[in-house]
Amino acid sequence: PPRRASLRKLSTPDGDLIDEALVLGFSEGESFTGERVVEFHVHGSSAVISAALTACLAQDGTRGAEAGEFTRRAYEAGRMSIMEVEGLGDLIDAETDLQRRQALRLMGGEAERKLSSWRDALLQALVNTEAEIDFSDEELPTGLKERTQRFLGTARGGIEAELAGRALSERLRDGFEVAIIGEANVGKSTLLNALAGREAAITSEYAGTTRDVIEVRMDIAGYPVTLIDTAGLRETSDPVELIGIDRGSKRAEQADLRVYLKASPQDDIKPFRHDDIVTLSKCDVWETEGVSGKTGEGLEQLVEEIVRRLGTGGRSSSVFSRARHFSLLEEAATTLREAEKLLRDEQSTPEITAEQIRSAAARLDMIMGRIDVEEVLGGIFSSFCIGK
Repeated sequence: PPRRASLRKLSTPDGDLIDEALVLGFSEGESFTGERVVEFHVHGSSAVISAALTACLAQDGTRGAEAGEFTRRAYEAGRMSIMEVEGLGDLIDAETDLQRRQALRLMGGEAERKLSSWRDALLQALVNTEAEIDFSDEELPTGLKERTQRFLGTARGGIEAELAGRALSERLRDGFEVAIIGEANVGKSTLLNALAGREAAITSEYAGTTRDVIEVRMDIAGYPVTLIDTAGLRETSDPVELIGIDRGSKRAEQADLRVYLKASPQDDIKPFRHDDIVTLSKCDVWETEGVSGKTGEGLEQLVEEIVRRLGTGGRSSSVFSRARHFSLLEEAATTLREAEKLLRDEQSTPEITAEQIRSAAARLDMIMGRIDVEEVLGGIFSSFCIGK
């Protein structure tokens, strides 16, 4: 019966019992895809799942779903927009609470509402501009160009505000990198292990233990962070260690943030960037402020400082999250700036301005999937798991 779970015994075509499962049916228009669907809620062992799938696939006309096929069917049936699909993909891949929240903003339609409001403003601007073309010989209301400028400014301002949050939005989606650097045997690996809560890197009293870049993926206060342990910076004739130092230095330069560990309170370290963190390592030995991977002293303060510097810092993330969104928003903003420039130019014709406004509106339509979306569908759905 539709929309009611039934406890049923599942058997092979030969009558062998597979499992006792909850079977849930959906009538047309009621399922995720809008099609008639039956779900088998079986026990989760690999043996049960394998036997159930084998029995299903033995039926004529049955095949395994392709990656993202259910979501694609929901999209093609008009039950989801392209941006809701992208938000769902981000939600499935979310590793931290902040990533989950960002995905839900996209999936919940916040981005589409912003796009629609900007598009409405552009349509109003286009109406005014087209009036100049169609009724150029008649008396038009005063202040028409000023109103057009206001509509364009509203749309462009909103777009540029989202573009300002691009860097943080993309890093929230893809993750941050934090490199731990310092001299050999300063306690980098010990600190990495303390932050990770496990023995991720080999520690030793001998300098040069870390020969290659070691990475640990972590959730730090909701931020997806990859901690990078690099080879100690020192003069050495060991060719393998030299390669490790060179690799570590390059990765550290590319990271979003660096934590410099000082070997002694007297060390004078010049950070790569002004917002990098410089702290004394093995503070339990020096009996002063700093951090100790061995005792845990200062770890909480270090994590708080990492979060503060990775976080907003007065910025806010964009509701948009993908490269294609920002690329099209950049194009729309550039086109609108040109349209505003044309409006101020007394020598310009309204036909050219109208074309610029149409071009910007088309970019917004492309983000929402109203035009030219086929080229991005394959990439989006291929990233989904089977069965979703």
